[in-house]
Amino acid sequence: MRFAIDLPNFGEYSDPHVLAQLAREAEDAGWDGCFMWDHIQVERSVPVADPWIALSAMALVTKRIRIGPLVTPLFRRHPWKVARETVTLDHLSGGRLTLGVGLGSDTFHEITAFDGPLADKRRAEMLDESLAIITGLWSGASFSFSGKHFRVNETAFLPTPLQSPRIPIWIAGTWPKKPPFRRAARYDGVVAVRGDLQSALSPEQVSDMVAYLTRLRSVDSVFDILQFGETPGLSKAEDSEIVTRYAAAGSTWWIESMFPRRSEVKEARLRIRRGPPRIT
Repeated sequence: MRFAIDLPNFGEYSDPHVLAQLAREAEDAGWDGCFMWDHIQVERSVPVADPWIALSAMALVTKRIRIGPLVTPLFRRHPWKVARETVTLDHLSGGRLTLGVGLGSDTFHEITAFDGPLADKRRAEMLDESLAIITGLWSGASFSFSGKHFRVNETAFLPTPLQSPRIPIWIAGTWPKKPPFRRAARYDGVVAVRGDLQSALSPEQVSDMVAYLTRLRSVDSVFDILQFGETPGLSKAEDSEIVTRYAAAGSTWWIESMFPRRSEVKEARLRIRRGPPRIT
């Protein structure tokens, strides 16, 4: 199991300098990754940072840890722009980018605020088409696409990603809804959530989810199972007990959540500096 922190991109975390500093501190403290939310709006009075610019700042001050968005709702971004941004960030980071994507939701009213598609089915269609376009453009070969929501006339994108065969893609899904997990099985990992900001999947639920994904997977390659949660960082034994249960259930990444419990940067910094939990 590997260990990462997960930072919001709003409120006290909206300063890209702060986000870069936290990523550097995470690397120094022994974490394996530093990921961040992708929102363009939360509440009218709350400041928000652009995640892609913040991730670039994080890439420049770190050398080892993986970085990426958890997760980008692809319906609101042109897939060819995402393809270009991700390859550039992959090169900038020296091949340390992971792309987390999903349908997105209207929890913060950012779909309704900007007149986006509220129907899950439509956003799912846009997600699938976007993934086809992004991976097609990443190949560097001649590519065209004609879908319900997007069209690409024959073109080619260079350079290709540093990572081979491509930048890893993690797909978000709310367990036990099955369609997102069928989609995730075709890629490199799953970002499994309960559908709210307060609770996490249990080890038993993770075990059931892993069994379902195993039946769907047709190739024997690395597939990541992300588990969000909180460890106090005060007792190595207590932290280890928490994460060991999830590792036994099949989780490959423990994502230490900084929000909502640690809404202040000073609280997040204290937890980051204590370092990641360890498996016994």
